[in-house]
Amino acid sequence: MLDAFRRSKAMFTAATLGVFDLLEERPRRAEEFSEKAMDRLLDACVALGLLACEEGVYRNTPSASRYLTRESPDSMIGYVLYSDRVLYPMWGHLAEAVREGSHRWKQTFGLEGPLFDHFFQTDDAMRTFLRGMHGFGRISSPKVVAAFDLSRYGTFCDLGGATGHLTVAACEHYPGMRGIVFDLPRVMPAAREYVATSTAGARIECVPGDFFTDALPEADVYAVGRILHDWSEEKIPVLLGKIFAALPAGGALLIAEKILGPVSAHMQSLNMLICTEGRERTLEQYEALLRAAGFAEVQGLITGAPVDAILARKAGGNQG
Repeated sequence: MLDAFRRSKAMFTAATLGVFDLLEERPRRAEEFSEKAMDRLLDACVALGLLACEEGVYRNTPSASRYLTRESPDSMIGYVLYSDRVLYPMWGHLAEAVREGSHRWKQTFGLEGPLFDHFFQTDDAMRTFLRGMHGFGRISSPKVVAAFDLSRYGTFCDLGGATGHLTVAACEHYPGMRGIVFDLPRVMPAAREYVATSTAGARIECVPGDFFTDALPEADVYAVGRILHDWSEEKIPVLLGKIFAALPAGGALLIAEKILGPVSAHMQSLNMLICTEGRERTLEQYEALLRAAGFAEVQGLITGAPVDAILARKAGGNQG
């Protein structure tokens, strides 16, 4: 634990310097890089299992090629870069966040204003963040949509759907399902770009809007992935109440979040303290919120992916 941050920063730095992309083009020697101490960073990445070296020539391991290069469809590079540029400096103020119970955007970067203005300061910053979330989504979303049988639902709408990875996973898993990606207008070009690459793209619509202020598209199953953990105890009941009112009888809400228990979930809860108004929760805490909103049945499942799955149903209709 004492030096875990060193490992993270070594990977972040190699990604920021473009090491993995350059080595994906072709294996290289340390002296082919312009940085004076690149041999130390490359050797550290070998020790971390990110690179391999033979007779002084470095190359990516399969995991680095898959997750740490920009052109890979499973790339996590967006979140790695976001972690280096944004999260790493913000975590330096964890003590103040704990003392004051509030995020660290102003202390770290001098930023005021609405929460997601911080994530989306520029189009480049927004795309980096969205690409990182897309990498997580490609790992998690197929397991989330398969956690419960959603085959009887005709229309799946992901609120705050970002690049559409959850909607894509649902429509690819359930051939009869139609999908809607609902997110802020600025996100729509990226969402349409990613949705177009799916075999189910023709069944998916991208609709701009703000789930707090705009009417929700009609659907019989809504989804919120990594959304509820962003918001305060005052705002979550407002959103859940709005979703419940929009659902038809027998409709459902699918939630993709970490359920507290594992170390990773508690680390993510601290991350929410530093970055947002929210937190991670236990299944019992989610159930209390959902039943208070009117949902009659709540189930949770640990998926083994970066996020877990919770399904809440509205009474009435054919429960199947």
